[in-house]
Amino acid sequence: MEIIKDLKDFKPSGPVILTQGTFDGVHHGHRKILETVIKKAKSRDGVSVLLTFYPHPRLVLYPDDNQLKLITTISEKASILEELGLDYLIIQPFTKELSRLSPYQYIKEILSESLSVSTLIIGYDHRFGKNREGSINEITKYSMEFGYEVEQIPEQDIDDCKVSSSQIRKALLSGDLELANNLLGRTFSMCGTVVDGNKVGTTIGFPTANIDLKDAYKLIPKEGVYAVQTVLDGKVLNGMLNIGNRPTFQRNERAIEVHLFDFSDNIYGRDVEILFRKRWRDEHKFENSTLLVEQLKKDEQEIRRYLQP
Repeated sequence: MEIIKDLKDFKPSGPVILTQGTFDGVHHGHRKILETVIKKAKSRDGVSVLLTFYPHPRLVLYPDDNQLKLITTISEKASILEELGLDYLIIQPFTKELSRLSPYQYIKEILSESLSVSTLIIGYDHRFGKNREGSINEITKYSMEFGYEVEQIPEQDIDDCKVSSSQIRKALLSGDLELANNLLGRTFSMCGTVVDGNKVGTTIGFPTANIDLKDAYKLIPKEGVYAVQTVLDGKVLNGMLNIGNRPTFQRNERAIEVHLFDFSDNIYGRDVEILFRKRWRDEHKFENSTLLVEQLKKDEQEIRRYLQP
């Protein structure tokens, strides 16, 4: 997959089969759209393309809004898209000037003149252009004028639950990891760097790697203990992870700490990916460290069994 960071650098080798949008999470519904794009591109000797924007439009239009939380960072998204077999990921810088384009101007200047789109494939609720005024109606209306085909993918459902990025965010924030992973069609993950901590875990026999996330807008699931797998240099390590304030030790800052089973190497400064397999329990405050250790030993025993292949 080739990543393009400016429209002027896009030089396709065949008909452009394109979809566009944020695609946060690259969930089950997104994959349906992408699979259609990729399949159609192959059948027409064309190229499959996703046009997305960075930074996220909300960060540009509402810079003081700190509420935005994303399921996937731009680098995580790129990694998933490459695995799917997409030909091009265009990450166009989002600007206030771009946000002011009317639906007609957007179709003319971006889709037609800059990208020469042959076929545009979109989801059922796709919006674009100034104030998100553009929809399937405008896309269809101007298709003859600019010479592209349109295909709309209907809403996808899993277990009678609407598949959307917002639904997945709600599931993660409420601790329903099983639902979130089901809607994603994959395991929720986060990437970060191992940083130095206060080493409290080492003093009680459960050394942990503190994870510093690469993106401040990355969504962090509900506090608690999780069964996880950590990917380090391509190797998968089983372990358990805690998100929380470590109330037994009266810490006030939220931390993300992973205890890796049967592993003792120094990995400070290393990048890792954490795969969230199951939310195990809530974070609790124990009367003393002895009771905490007893619970951690029980957690480890149970999680080891759960993660066994």
